[in-house]
Formats: sequence, C-alpha cells, structure tokens
Amino acid sequence: MRAIVLAVIAATLAANAARADEQAIKLKPGPGLDKVEANCQACHTLAYIPMNSPFLNAAGWDAEVTKMIKAYGAPIDDADAQAIKAYLAAHYGG
Repeated sequence: MRAIVLAVIAATLAANAARADEQAIKLKPGPGLDKVEANCQACHTLAYIPMNSPFLNAAGWDAEVTKMIKAYGAPIDDADAQAIKAYLAAHYGG
C-alpha cells in the first residue's frame, strides 16, 4: 500500500513539474478568441488548436466542438459554440 501511495505522489509531482515547464500558447487574435480561451482551456491545453490545425477545416472544427459538447459534456452554450467554431475555422481552418 505504501508503494502505491508513493507512486501516486511521485506521479503527481512529475505532472505538476511538466505543467510548470509548459509554454503559454498564444493564439491568433480575432473575434471569438475570448470564447476559445474561456471555454476550451478549462478542460485542455490550447496547444491542441495549432497542433490540429493542419488536419481540420471548418467542418472538422465544427465536428470537434460538437464532440466536446455532446460526447464530453463541455458546458458551452450555443452562442459561444458558434463563436468558437467561427474563430477556429477562420484562423486555424487548415
């Protein structure tokens, strides 16, 4: 039991150290950026946006935002979802 507790503590410390080294992601300015920052980074890093942009067009971003809401339960209202989709398509639409 003690080994498990120590392993959990070590994993937690390692994860926190990794997050401390993570660079801040600066997304392209534009309408809807505030909605992206307020909603998306509540659950995951914003680094996913530029990382996935070569693979996603407007329809792909629409599907991703819809998946986050319907499959993962992201609490994003319809107006914010539309603003997020429009921002991602305009600035990271592959």
